[in-house]
Amino acid sequence: MEESALARRLGTTDAVVIGLGSMIGAGVFAAFGPAARAAGVGLLIGLALAAAVAYCNAIASARLAARYPVSGGTYIYGRERLGPWWGFVAGWGFVIGKSASCAAMALTVASYTVAESGWAQRAVAVAAVAALAALNYRGITKTAMLARILVACTFIALAVVVIGIAAARPGSAHLVQSWSVVTPYGVLQSAGLLFFAFAGYARIATMGEEVRDPARTIPKAITVALTITVATYLVVGVAVLLAAGPQRLAGAAAPLAEALRAANAARLVPVVAVGGALASLGALLALIAGVGRTALAMARHRDLPGWLAAVHPRYQVPHHAEIALAVMVCILVLTVDLRGMIGFSSFGVLIYYAIANAAAYTLPGRSRMRVRSVAGLVGCLVLVVTLPWQSVVAGLGVFAVGIVGRLIVLRRRAL
Repeated sequence: MEESALARRLGTTDAVVIGLGSMIGAGVFAAFGPAARAAGVGLLIGLALAAAVAYCNAIASARLAARYPVSGGTYIYGRERLGPWWGFVAGWGFVIGKSASCAAMALTVASYTVAESGWAQRAVAVAAVAALAALNYRGITKTAMLARILVACTFIALAVVVIGIAAARPGSAHLVQSWSVVTPYGVLQSAGLLFFAFAGYARIATMGEEVRDPARTIPKAITVALTITVATYLVVGVAVLLAAGPQRLAGAAAPLAEALRAANAARLVPVVAVGGALASLGALLALIAGVGRTALAMARHRDLPGWLAAVHPRYQVPHHAEIALAVMVCILVLTVDLRGMIGFSSFGVLIYYAIANAAAYTLPGRSRMRVRSVAGLVGCLVLVVTLPWQSVVAGLGVFAVGIVGRLIVLRRRAL
């Protein structure tokens, strides 16, 4: 088996940009619709709750990544701090859930670039996966360079949306009236649906083996990326609610475009289309990199086939893992429609971070850090149980398949 260490080529700015590319992705162009259906104007409270849970998770991830600066993220942290089974559950949830997210992001790219649904869209989605997988294959610095371009374009598109809405000076009367129908359960469900958009900082931790001075770089990059993301989501969320109102937003497939139409700024809708496509590309790029590194770590510990642990001798990337991921995502793109899988993705990510918080709790340190770990753990579990029941059932089924499969493999090895 070909196995070696990855190269440490990423600085703080590179890590921040990759994190932003994961968090300021397609979620900001799509997540406000499902969140508005769940909570109406209460999605702003849900956004704050999701951000608070994400902050606790970020602190836990940063502490763990500084102590274990290797590829794999919570898969490694769970193994080292809690035991192999906990690590496997975290890694399995991340790889399966984020593979589905990769397919969803690819289909989102296609939906923004091809008007009619059908095989043309699926062909574009496959092309996007193949192109970004090929870029990742050439090395992590190429990934970081493209991520900078895509993040910059996404921020420009979001700025145009916010400025376009602000120029229309929308009123706030409908927001004040809508608070009367907000329920605590709806707010919690919106927080769970919005949480998946904040989970991109995991990509920084999963690439810990490729970051220079990881003990300093990873905590700083995670904090900076999360702070920028929370501020961006808050500004955009307030703008679209003011423009379209919670009811109109709840029925929109493209919430930002609907907000522009409501603000009589429909001429700016093409900017949202371009921004959505580029943001989806950025999220897909970072997802492929992160999932590949987690698969690499799982293969090194024989929780996935050993040939996935190969590292390219020249480009120093987990090329077998990334090729396998690209093939699997392309199959999903061609066979299943995953654009409605936000809840499923959130389920896997919340379990992943619940384990991260539990692992961080075992680290030596001040009691304040342990309190944050407990808060993050409880927050993740609360948000999990308030997700739509279909997402919970699908998530439990996928985890059951992984656990049963590992039991079978371990028994065969013991014979």
